[in-house]
Amino acid sequence: MSPGAADPMEDGLHFRRSARNRSTLITLAVIWLVLLTLLLFLEAAWWIIAFLGAFTLPALWDVVRDTQSGLELSAYTLSWFTGRRSAEIALEDIDHMRLDTRLDFSVRATAVLKTGRKIRLPFECTPPHQAFEDALTAQGLKVRRTHFQLRQ
Repeated sequence: MSPGAADPMEDGLHFRRSARNRSTLITLAVIWLVLLTLLLFLEAAWWIIAFLGAFTLPALWDVVRDTQSGLELSAYTLSWFTGRRSAEIALEDIDHMRLDTRLDFSVRATAVLKTGRKIRLPFECTPPHQAFEDALTAQGLKVRRTHFQLRQ
């Protein structure tokens, strides 16, 4: 299974992602090359370069620590983890799942419980939305899709 891929199990879904992946490393390298180019060839002020470079520090920290995240959907539970945080919900407590497509085309998942409480799943631990939606429907959960809402 490739990193960041969803693995459909016969009774659910298993997804795992690592922060130390090719796209993160390439993105960091490109940003640092652009900043270095601005500093050396365009003579940008060092403090501006340092300020802009500071925005890459959280991604660098994740790469160094190799933060893991993932989600597992079984016949009875929906559980996820990211870094030191983890949670688990019994499927019988979930009224429906909301998959919201945001303006940046990312999809956010929210578990709406039968009590009305909403639990947002961390973005980094959610699998590709179509595989996730298929697995949720296979488990008998209702899935509501919303697209491009400014207020939720």
